[in-house]
Amino acid sequence: MDKTNEKYNAYIQILKEELIPAMGCTEPIALAYAAAVARKVLGQLPERVDIGASGSIIKNVKSVIVPNTDHLKGIPAAATAGIIAGDPDKELEVIASVTKEQVEEMKEFLKKTPISVEHVDNGLTFDIIVTLYKGDEYAKVRIANYHTNIVLIEKNGEILEQTEVAGETEEGLTDRSLLNMKDICDFINTVDVEDIKPILKRQIDYNWAIAEEGIKGNYGANIGKVLLDMEGNNVRVRAKAMAAAGSDARMNGCELPVVINSGSGNQGITASVPVIVYAKELKVGEEKMYRALALSNLAAIHQKTPIGRLSAYCGAVSAGAGAGAGIAYLCGGGFKEIAHTVVNSLAIVSGIVCDGAKASCAAKIASAVEAGILGYNMYIRGQQFYGGDGIVTKGVEETLQNVGRLGKEGMKETNEEIIKIMIGE
Repeated sequence: MDKTNEKYNAYIQILKEELIPAMGCTEPIALAYAAAVARKVLGQLPERVDIGASGSIIKNVKSVIVPNTDHLKGIPAAATAGIIAGDPDKELEVIASVTKEQVEEMKEFLKKTPISVEHVDNGLTFDIIVTLYKGDEYAKVRIANYHTNIVLIEKNGEILEQTEVAGETEEGLTDRSLLNMKDICDFINTVDVEDIKPILKRQIDYNWAIAEEGIKGNYGANIGKVLLDMEGNNVRVRAKAMAAAGSDARMNGCELPVVINSGSGNQGITASVPVIVYAKELKVGEEKMYRALALSNLAAIHQKTPIGRLSAYCGAVSAGAGAGAGIAYLCGGGFKEIAHTVVNSLAIVSGIVCDGAKASCAAKIASAVEAGILGYNMYIRGQQFYGGDGIVTKGVEETLQNVGRLGKEGMKETNEEIIKIMIGE
């Protein structure tokens, strides 16, 4: 694929749009971002806060620790962090710098300010509406469909900014339907590494740092440490343990940023860390590592596109299959090995449910990475799952369509049920 090809530049653009840094689990951060923007528009500290959130947002914010808040958890805490300490210009790093005094202010604000949370269903999976009130004045901000997509800013009855929300489309982003596995493999084999290096270097630096922190520190259920202790230290174990450790840290209040994938830090960690582990082990050199990472990330994004940003289908599964593809490439695999790795991997773990962001994400990540590695190892030993085996069908693209349909349509009711369980209905 050469630089004049429409897909060449689109693929680079997709990596640029998706691989952005975020500090803290991205749904609470999106909520903090909406609240920070609303606070700026209101121009003063509010005396009451109303939050409307779709079920999938509630699911992903309820149990996760908001970083830089001294371990505050949940929806009111995320909004409060944005109101007190948020810098709206920083988007998903909105609460990256917080002082001790601000943390005390947050606790005080949470104590004395009425904050209501309502489950809203406007037919969108991803929907956040934050309204701040002070006396007769109010400011309202709505984010829909993806984490930084502000579609409404309103103050005292006047609309300052509005974008029409036409269903679950992602306006303003490069067309993801240009992605397919054949062209992704073509792209990573021919791309000028200098074109992707700055985007991927940051992902390596950030995500490796949080994985190392997770292995060192005491976070969540310490899945990374458990795996190393239980299974030893070979490259396969390290690949899943380091990815799990990054999630351990991230879900449990670690204050390091992560470069995300498909709007998710866990997916960003899963698509990158196992590939870095293998690249170091195999001593492949920097250039090959960047190509493998571009493959892993694009494969994850491609799988996630038909499923949607948030669903009852665990996103680590897609990212783990992406990591499997990157590892297959590092081990000398071509398109055939890569495609079969992805299909085999999805045949094993599709159907792990997403019950929100929390400590068990790390264990799901370990299972997904394990499936990616097993998927590759099956194929090089002449083993595979065939079309007609359950949701697997002939051809990688056709199988990915089936998985997309399962995640988006098939698991709608599962999602509703999980949300009801979580909010105690």
